[in-house]
Amino acid sequence: MRFRLEYALAWCVVKAIGALPRPLARLVGIAVGQLIYLLHGKLRRVGMRNLALAFPDKSSRQRRKIVRGVFTSLGRQFAEICLFPRYTRDNVSKIVTYDGFENFERASERGKGVLFLTGHLGGWELSAFSHSLYGHPLRFVMRPLDNPYLDALVRRYRTMHGNIPILKDDPVRELLRAMKAGATVGILMDTNMTPPEGIFVGFFGIPACTASGLARIALRTDAAVLPGFTLWDPILRRYRLRFDPAVKLIRTGDNEADIRANTQLFTKIIEDFVRHYPDQWLWVHRRWKTRPPCQPPLY
Repeated sequence: MRFRLEYALAWCVVKAIGALPRPLARLVGIAVGQLIYLLHGKLRRVGMRNLALAFPDKSSRQRRKIVRGVFTSLGRQFAEICLFPRYTRDNVSKIVTYDGFENFERASERGKGVLFLTGHLGGWELSAFSHSLYGHPLRFVMRPLDNPYLDALVRRYRTMHGNIPILKDDPVRELLRAMKAGATVGILMDTNMTPPEGIFVGFFGIPACTASGLARIALRTDAAVLPGFTLWDPILRRYRLRFDPAVKLIRTGDNEADIRANTQLFTKIIEDFVRHYPDQWLWVHRRWKTRPPCQPPLY
């Protein structure tokens, strides 16, 4: 019963916001984000704790401003998701524009598959959605939501234009198959993991248990690893889907050492983006929850 009620409420909100003119929908989405900021003290505390760990030199006031900006970013993205059914190939450029598309073209032309290195930054839900609307559907690794009705709703929106989900429970076989077919797969690799799926690398100078699957697949298949982030541009008043040049993999012949070195390299790329756009990253996630042996908890 609880799952059905959650779904009914979410569906009503999504449909109501999705029926509004886009500028108003965005304002309502941001207002929803700010309401959650005010009501959800636990998320605020997690965000402040993470920022204290990552930016010890910033004042409490500066950190609070960043956390508040996170909820603005989340609200804006939520509004865009509600509007997904109204976006087409003809109007998508008014919402998301490419920046560095030639880097994707070069990576794709190699024919060995493309692994999008990305994270919960900016409008990450718009990345695969807009890319598919532009004519480049991809596959994306996801964990099913606990609520099966909400999971079906979210999956329907994510796959409107040909994107294919790869379930996070056991993605290796599907990832290898996708790379063999020369396909593109998006992987969010900035969330807390647990061993053995995760290994510890530095993130803002603090050991963070990080998914190593992207490095393992890239080293095994020689797929191109392409940093890709959908960032809100306040001047353009739209998102930029930015592709940087493919990452040059570290190969020393020691496979386990190379997995760790490349996972660290990928994590540093994400960190650099977060430093440039701190109010667009998901600070309210307990990124450093898993600790190395004998280290005390940080939350």
